[in-house]
Amino acid sequence: MGTLDGKKVAFLATNGVESSELTEPWMAVSSEGAEPELLSIEAGEITGKHDNDPFTATRAVADATADEFDALVLPGGVANPDKLRMHEPAVAFVRAFFEQRKPVAAICHAPWTLIEADAVRGRTMTSYPSLRTDLRNAGATWIDDEVVVDNGLVTSRTPDDLPAFNAKVIEEIAEGRHEGQRAVS
Repeated sequence: MGTLDGKKVAFLATNGVESSELTEPWMAVSSEGAEPELLSIEAGEITGKHDNDPFTATRAVADATADEFDALVLPGGVANPDKLRMHEPAVAFVRAFFEQRKPVAAICHAPWTLIEADAVRGRTMTSYPSLRTDLRNAGATWIDDEVVVDNGLVTSRTPDDLPAFNAKVIEEIAEGRHEGQRAVS
């Protein structure tokens, strides 16, 4: 029996995703018994940032709802979240997790999508260092730690932080809904 038996975890990514930030959290939640599902802008193959690693998205994000999942993981890479934050169904999907007070995890540049979903104001977070000003301008408190947890929101900086990130992702998903998790209205 795993810590996450019976939990379903959405992973949202598109072309340019940082491969390790998709595969390592995927393996971590799977090893604890969760069922991960990769969603993207469109169903089908997407490619990772390194060596054009192929991944298969089972559905378009527009065909999924946060109601179907217990948590959301947003891998980084630069191009991936930049494309997602411009795709309204992706932004609405992300925002719905906050509205439902479900755990959300974002690493590297993935907080760009959280900014677009208006989910960072008043939160303490970390990210890839180049997003520091973006997050502060959106109302977050940015700190330079390997992993930061704020009421069900897990953030990390880079692939080097994946062990700490994965541990906190599992912990927050196991805890379930967080009353402090919210989108700004």
